[in-house]
Amino acid sequence: MKPWIELARAPAPGGGELSLHRRDRELVIRVDGQELMSSRRHASEDHLAAVGCAGVGAGRVLIGGLGMGFTLRAALAALPAGARLVVAELSAAVVAWNRELLGPEAAATLRDPRVRLEVADVAALLAEPRGYDAILLDVDNSPHALTQPANRSLYAAAGLAAAHRALRPGGRLAVWSAERAPAFSRRLTAAGFAVELHDARAHRGRGATHTIYVGRRPR
Repeated sequence: MKPWIELARAPAPGGGELSLHRRDRELVIRVDGQELMSSRRHASEDHLAAVGCAGVGAGRVLIGGLGMGFTLRAALAALPAGARLVVAELSAAVVAWNRELLGPEAAATLRDPRVRLEVADVAALLAEPRGYDAILLDVDNSPHALTQPANRSLYAAAGLAAAHRALRPGGRLAVWSAERAPAFSRRLTAAGFAVELHDARAHRGRGATHTIYVGRRPR
């Protein structure tokens, strides 16, 4: 098997180090050596966008976490020309990798006229309610097994309350998680959301099973 080749390295927001690696046609991003995402296994990110954007139409969507751009790409595929998407990515390095190192499709996704990219903490955007029709969050491994402890507040009561305020009535919050977290379901309910759980395989019907939490704000 061919070895991994490191393409880039940068400080991770909140501490630690991000690195980008390639082996043959596969790319992975790691934090302190732990794999965060892979270009081969993104079916659950695609599903996050599909369930999060269902019924949104030409609405406004906030995506927390750019990653390798798969959630954004799937959201664009699900939404019409009149939709508007704001993407909050805390790491300027990850943005640069999408534009320069992940290939032409990733770079083209960021040039879509429906997209506005902000190098910012998604929590800061949630603190300024703007009437989103959908909010998609994929900023860590799960609401309870975090690679970056600073993300904990996003999934806690205050963060979920901010997401609730930032949504229009009838809007939905979709959250990616590597596994089920019953306590997170209870926090969503306590924040005023009607909760659904969706299972999604990591890679085209196989691989690990991930969980998509969908919280609907009542009309």
